Formats: sequence, structure tokens, C-alpha cells
Amino acid sequence: MYVDDAPSIWKISHGAIPEHNRIKFENRKVAVVHSETGAKATSKITQGQSFMEQIRKGDYFYLCYGNSIRLLGQFTGENAVLNPEMSDGWYEREYKIIEISKAFSAYNGVHKWWAPNDNSTCIKVEIGDKPLFETEILKPYFGMTLNELYGKDADAHGYWWLTANPKIWSFADIKIGEEQNYTLYNENGNKRRIFQNFLDAKVGDIVIGYEANPVKKIVALARITQANDGNAIYFEKIEGLATPIEYLALKECPELKKMEFFVQPNGSLFKLTKGEFDFIMDIIRDENPLQKSDATNQKYSKDDFLSKVYMTEERYDVLEALLRNKMNVILQGAPGVGKTFTAKKLAYAMMGEVDDSRIEMIQFHQNYSYEDFIMGYRPDGADFKLTDGIFYRFCQTAANCPDKEFFFIIDEINRGNMSKIFGELLMLIEKDYRGTKATLAYSGMPFSVPENLYIIGMMNTADRSLAMIDYALRRRFSFFEMEPGFNSEGFTNYQKAFGNESFNALIDQIKVLNKEITEDKSLGRGFQIGHSYFCGREEKGVDDEWMRSVVEFDILPMLGEYWFDEPTKLQRWEKNLRGVFDD
Repeated sequence: MYVDDAPSIWKISHGAIPEHNRIKFENRKVAVVHSETGAKATSKITQGQSFMEQIRKGDYFYLCYGNSIRLLGQFTGENAVLNPEMSDGWYEREYKIIEISKAFSAYNGVHKWWAPNDNSTCIKVEIGDKPLFETEILKPYFGMTLNELYGKDADAHGYWWLTANPKIWSFADIKIGEEQNYTLYNENGNKRRIFQNFLDAKVGDIVIGYEANPVKKIVALARITQANDGNAIYFEKIEGLATPIEYLALKECPELKKMEFFVQPNGSLFKLTKGEFDFIMDIIRDENPLQKSDATNQKYSKDDFLSKVYMTEERYDVLEALLRNKMNVILQGAPGVGKTFTAKKLAYAMMGEVDDSRIEMIQFHQNYSYEDFIMGYRPDGADFKLTDGIFYRFCQTAANCPDKEFFFIIDEINRGNMSKIFGELLMLIEKDYRGTKATLAYSGMPFSVPENLYIIGMMNTADRSLAMIDYALRRRFSFFEMEPGFNSEGFTNYQKAFGNESFNALIDQIKVLNKEITEDKSLGRGFQIGHSYFCGREEKGVDDEWMRSVVEFDILPMLGEYWFDEPTKLQRWEKNLRGVFDD
């Protein structure tokens, strides 16, 4: 097992730097990036900022020129400093060489933000992508595994257990990548307990973040960024646990019986042996697996969306713009317009790839509660345990990857009492309040909805049994009306591919039916028949048996509900639709 919470790995490109300067920089062993290099992907953090602020002493990187990989290095300088050769906003960081590339030929591997074949300058390899980095770059170009890479610097790393007192401070108050200090002296000026531990903590050491009573859980992982300066040590949060680890899950483990924290818990910073750290990390990863990066992840574009979702390009552009602007969108429309299908495909298109690990789908119902959604007490044997809900956990997952987009999709959103389900988070889902903390009702702990999380809800406008959502929630969502896509280019091509006269006649009848439904004052366009009833037949084709089943068991029962008090109209449409198959 490699230490996934070891120093970060970065891609640095010198592709835009003149050749004579690149040679100088390699000779001096400095990596150089302009401080104003723009953001990449969806990140609000620029690459220049990353180079200037986020890279730490001890972090690894590989250097490339265009598609050519040159060397593997490790940063040795504490801070970025002005580059003397180019000045004018160019900054450098010192490094030592770990390994020279075994091949300078062009890279032709998987395309990622951090890969040589992407036009990026300073990009971190996310934790979940490290195995892929090992396969695509580390092994073929440097003949090295991650274990071996980290093993070269193993003696330099220590492991610690840091206890937060929630009444004073919390790991939840710290964003991923944010640096915090912890003083060597308490508020009375006295040395903290086990003072030597504060003196021994070194840059790059890994920290297990624990919240004391009443939480009593491991909630985060962190890394020491600066050794003590006489007043404090400094650390950054590198991961918040979507599923925190209970104190009792560790206390009874014989492997941890000699752990400093369990032997004498008075204090805040406790030493961990490598064995104790690995044992705890195994428990953490059982409940919080790393987000895996699949080299086979399919790319997904707007064109892919439009080929599957029968919507015009103009409507797609409006929908994407609404979601990016508001962060929260409700897709509303008649049965069968493909709201759920659209929501997932929209997420793929905005991500640029098919990655279901960044999508969470749930369905609201009348009994769905705040306790299911955020957190609440659940039976645990003869007792009750405070348990995190699905939205709370997904927010933690999204917060761990601020440079990636995540999508929380809620089907039948108007079937739940949304004000009660969202509780105090009702304000926090607004775009302007993303990242703002509120105190949770049950735990009393701070919580925020991350800025990279989008919420998509679906609402069936033909369900008469449901009340409209209240104004307080309505103003926090944009509403996008979805319509039957029979006239879209995508559906037209889909229909033509079958060359089936009965299918064509049936679709024509449905279009006429939808016109009548739209003009019916007791119904309206929100009650139209959607195209999805007739989709998904690419492989099996369309035959009379299947079309009859759609008419008899999907369409006519729905019309029976629409026109239960207008039997003449219902009988006419029974005749029209069944007549498609009459000889």
C-alpha cells in the first residue's frame, strides 16, 4: 500500500519558455511558472496561484516540454521566488532530481489535465488519479512505482494524531488545502502537553484529524506544512472524511492498545508509529475509498448529449447556462420527457466525461426527512447513534476535490417536504452562500455546501396529487421546462432509422394528441406525452407488439386519468391510437 496522503504530485510544463532559458533552469534545478497563468478546467484557483501558494516543500513533480517528459523531481524550496532571468511576473522553485526520464519521445497516453498532452502548466495529480499516474507516467518513464517513490523519502515522514476541541475549533472550519496554525502554548502561556511532539513535527508529516467530545470521530486528514517557528506548527487539511471513523471502532483494537493517545489522552498532538498509522488508514479507506480514476472513462461532449437527449442545441445551451449561473435547477415537465435521463447526461456533458463517482441520485418521498438527508439519530443496537445523511456525505466528497464538478440529482423533488428536508441548509444551497458555514442542528458543528456541487431536481408537472413547492425553495432554483422532443433533429433521425410506417403513424398521432392536450384548459402542455415512451429501441427495433403494449399499458391508462370525466374524448383517442395497427 502506498501512502495516499503523502506529498502531492504536480505536473510542471516549461513548454512556453525559450529553449536557452529552459536549459539554464535545468542546470540551476529550478521550476519556473508565471504568476498570472490562468485557471484550468473548472478551478477558480489559477495555475499561477497553485505554483505560488499551494506547492509545499517535499512535494513531487515531473517536468515536461510539450509532450516530452524530462525529469522527476522534488521541491526543496519553502517559497516561490522571483526568477532573475525572466522576471516580470515569472517565479521559480528549487528542486532536487529524483530521476531522469528514460524516454524523451512524445507522450501518447491517456488525456488528463495533468498529462503532458494537455495544455496545462501547473496542475496537481489528484489522489484518485495517482494509480493512473503510476501506470501512465511513473513506471514507463522513470521505472518506478509509487511505493518506491515515497520510499525514497520514507524516513522523512512522521505520523501524528491531532485532537480538535469542537468547543474551540473544528476541522470542519478548514477548507481543503487551507493552512492553519496550532500554537505551542495555550491561552495562559503554558507549554502544551507532550511539548516535545510539537518540536518533532516536520514538514510533510501526515496528521490524523480527530474531533473530541461530543463528536468523538476521526474526521479529516492533514499534512504539516511548516515546522514550529517558536510559536506554532502549521498544517493544511488534505481530506475531509465523508464517513468519519468512530472512536469506539479504534479503542478496542489490540493493534492500537499502545497508541500514545489511548495510553494518555490528555493533550492535543500525539505521535503515531508507522504501523499504527497504516492500521488506522486501512480502517479509514474501508469506509472512505479513494475516488478511482478509470483510464477508460469515456469522454462526453455536448454533441454526445444531443445525440441521446432529444433537445435542440439552443435549449441545451440555455439549460447549461442556467445551472452554471444558479447552481440549482429543477427540470419540470410532462411524463416521459426524459427528465431523469437528461439530468445524468447533462452532468456528463458538463464534466466532459462519464464519471458516475461524481454523481449521486436519490428520490424524495413523503416520509423523506432531514435525518435521511443531512444527519440524525438512528438505532444502533439498544442505543441511538448520530448518523450522517447522504447529502452531508456527498458534500464532503465534493469538498475533497475542489477542482472537479459534482452533481446531486433529486428525482420527484416535489414529493418531499423540502423545507424540512433541507432545514438550515436552505440558505446554504444558494450560489452566493456556497462555502458559507452554518451550524448543524444535531451535531452543533459547522457545515457548508461546496462551490463545486450542482443540484438538479426533477418535477412531474402532471401529478395532480402534489402541491407546488413553496416560494422559499422556489427562489433558490431555476426552473427549466422540458418538452416532448418529437420534432428534434435527434428524434427525427432516430425515427427515420427504423423505416417503420406503423411507428411513423403512431408518432404522428401522438403529436396531434399533444396538441389537443396542450389546448385543453383543464390540462395544458405540462400533461403532454413525452418521447421517452418510444425511445431505447435501437437494438431491438420497433414492432407492432411493442407499440401496442406502449399504447395499451402506458398511454391509454394516462389518458384515462386525464379525461376520466370525458368518456367521449377518451373513446375517440382509444380508437385513434389502436387504429394505427388496424389493417
